[in-house]
Amino acid sequence: MRYLILLFLSIICLASYGQIPVTPQAQPEGNELKLLSSSSVKAINQKIFRAYNALYEHKGSTLAADSGDYYKEEDGREYFKAKGNIVITQLSGTIIYGDDLFYDAAAQQATLLYNVRMIDGETTLTTNHLTYNTGSQRGSYRNGGRIIGRQDTITSRNAYYFETTKDAYFRNKVVVRSPGAIIYTDSLQYNTMYRDAFFFGPTNINGRKGEKLYTEHGKYNTAFGVAKFNKNNLYTEGSRFLKGDSLFYDREKGIGEAFRNVVFVDTLDKFYANGEYGKYLEADQSILMHTDPLIKYVVQSDSTGNADSTATDTIDRANLSPKEIKQLERDQERLAKEKEKAEKERLKAAEKLEKERQKELAKNPELKAIEPPKQDSILAPTAKTNTRFDTAYMTADTIFSKVILVRDYKPLDLKLDRSGGKLQEDTDVDYGDEEDMDFNAAGDSIQENPQTAGEKILQDPKKPTTLAKTVQKKTTPKVNKTDPASQNKVAVDPKQIQAITKADSILRRNAVIPSGNEPDSLMKKAMTSALKADTTIKDSTVMFSDTARTRIVNAYKNVRVFKSDLQAVADSVYYGMVDSMFRFMGKPMIWSDGSQISADTIFMQIKNNKMDNALLKENAFMVNAVLDTVKFNQLKGRKIVAFFANNNIERLFVTGNAEALVFNADEKTKIIKEMFHDRCSRIKIRMVDRKINDYVSERKVDQKLYPFKLVTQENEVLPGFIWKPQDRPKSVEDMMNRKRSKETVVPDQNGKDDPEQNSSDQNSKENPIQKSIEKPTQKKVENPVQTKKEVESLEEEQNSSTNP
Repeated sequence: MRYLILLFLSIICLASYGQIPVTPQAQPEGNELKLLSSSSVKAINQKIFRAYNALYEHKGSTLAADSGDYYKEEDGREYFKAKGNIVITQLSGTIIYGDDLFYDAAAQQATLLYNVRMIDGETTLTTNHLTYNTGSQRGSYRNGGRIIGRQDTITSRNAYYFETTKDAYFRNKVVVRSPGAIIYTDSLQYNTMYRDAFFFGPTNINGRKGEKLYTEHGKYNTAFGVAKFNKNNLYTEGSRFLKGDSLFYDREKGIGEAFRNVVFVDTLDKFYANGEYGKYLEADQSILMHTDPLIKYVVQSDSTGNADSTATDTIDRANLSPKEIKQLERDQERLAKEKEKAEKERLKAAEKLEKERQKELAKNPELKAIEPPKQDSILAPTAKTNTRFDTAYMTADTIFSKVILVRDYKPLDLKLDRSGGKLQEDTDVDYGDEEDMDFNAAGDSIQENPQTAGEKILQDPKKPTTLAKTVQKKTTPKVNKTDPASQNKVAVDPKQIQAITKADSILRRNAVIPSGNEPDSLMKKAMTSALKADTTIKDSTVMFSDTARTRIVNAYKNVRVFKSDLQAVADSVYYGMVDSMFRFMGKPMIWSDGSQISADTIFMQIKNNKMDNALLKENAFMVNAVLDTVKFNQLKGRKIVAFFANNNIERLFVTGNAEALVFNADEKTKIIKEMFHDRCSRIKIRMVDRKINDYVSERKVDQKLYPFKLVTQENEVLPGFIWKPQDRPKSVEDMMNRKRSKETVVPDQNGKDDPEQNSSDQNSKENPIQKSIEKPTQKKVENPVQTKKEVESLEEEQNSSTNP
């Protein structure tokens, strides 16, 4: 009987075990996977317990599903495999949705498949395959997914997300879309809280306003558009390029700053500059450079050819909009007409000059001994030859350049006339002030591009934040007595997720990820374009449209210029590209071959990519060394105007107390025999092959001829004479490493010295003529020329009766 009772109890226990879920083998309290609720449960093979509409809890996390199988291995590890409307809720408030779930309780590792969405506050992760650890709160996806953080959407093939720090790491075909830019890279770290993106490989950032950034290591904030790069960096905007070892960019202010080995290029304006620091403003496309800045500009060098400078368009049209290309074509057509008109005016001026010369010959028959050239050099086009180009370099303590509207530019009207014009009293002319610099300007005139149709498909859907906020307030999980799958039905739309996944896949497939060679290729192409000679004719008299723009350049303090056939120094230089006019200010000095020119202000204009004219205003002085000796031919006046042909001086007009001092040498023996001194109101000089061919003095003429033996240290130079070969740049390297020295000039006739007269003893020793000027001998020659008869007798003795 006792055995029957025991058998009966055993049958009852077995029956009860098949109906009630029991957790096999007790686990430490708090570590076991607990079934909180279900609509029904059944056992399968005595190992698997299947619950419908189940809600499990494990270490503070809840797992809900339409159906789920719980089983335990022999080693005691618990597993939960579920299907349909998966919902995982964390104590932190993070909610994860999916279609399939496999959960390893011991490792707290969840693997979710299909239509997976994880919501962590303002961050939403979407994928079809997510691995998530409920303990460490780390998740990762493979084979494609996206993370939306505030206003940024990031898609990639692989990613890792850290819920505690809000950091995400993306790999392989990473595309970031934000309101201000689109980013393409293969490696990215992103913080969803601060919206900081960190790059560790080739990265392109394409701004919505047209700006582009490239780097291989750096940081970019998508909220404020602030970038800090430090490896192989490049910033571009339209035709402008800025490169440096370190690069800073602020999208809101429109400011880009580069440090060390800085290069700035504008292919449209043919502008190239490099230095150790550069600051670019998008608002006016300005660049400020200091610490060894250097500008390069390619010009046509000395040539006998007459090639049509408009035949080749060297502007890089790839960087221009269709509107700008049309404007360029209209300008070229207009400039061709202006060139034809200018040629007619040149012919007219030459004819006028010839008439005036004939009148002078009629008044002064003695001038007929000097035969004029048979044909005016302006009227004599030569055969076309290969055009040669040269590079001009300029440096200063600070260089500033910006783009302005052409209507705001004030071209100089110097009223220069190739025939010399009428002789009249000089009047003060307003030559214009230097352009104001606004280093704090911000903004961008470029309009933001509208959102494309493709991006509209990828817009972030509305987030179900209500449930997330509700769960976040709870500190302990609460049993949901309603259908747990209903939450998933509200929060997840499988069709929408699949559409997003497909769109992201297409986006990644079409994304162009930089390989690392792009910036070098772009800069090489830009520099090649910028360093081509600008052969477009510029004329300040041409009418431009109201929206036409032009670039101006300012150089401040210790300006030096080097070109193979021309060198210059000045305190400041201003250049306008509309009329290609250089303004040298602050005791400027220019050298060419054995000549030196100086004045208070010097204006030089380039036309058709060649030197066209120059104006030396106030205290104008031209000096030319004679036979490599310490004697100098000199021209002086209040104003000197020079006109050029093929980059050589063709005509000179010295106006206002004009003076000339010329040493004549024997052509055979190369020995100086006499000195000619001329004073008048104006001097006209015409040159052929760099030699004086025609010389005319006008009004109040006072000419003297000194035999060389009567030339002294006092009369061999004109008042105001200065000769500074030590300030002349010898090369580009010399120009960059050496600045001008203090000036020393000859005292004027009243005995007053220049404020900067005193120079160093070293300079005096190196320059014999300056030594003689600074410490003139006390011995004087009385009455070197007493009468005209004595002069004539001396002329007969020395057989020199020819005027210069």
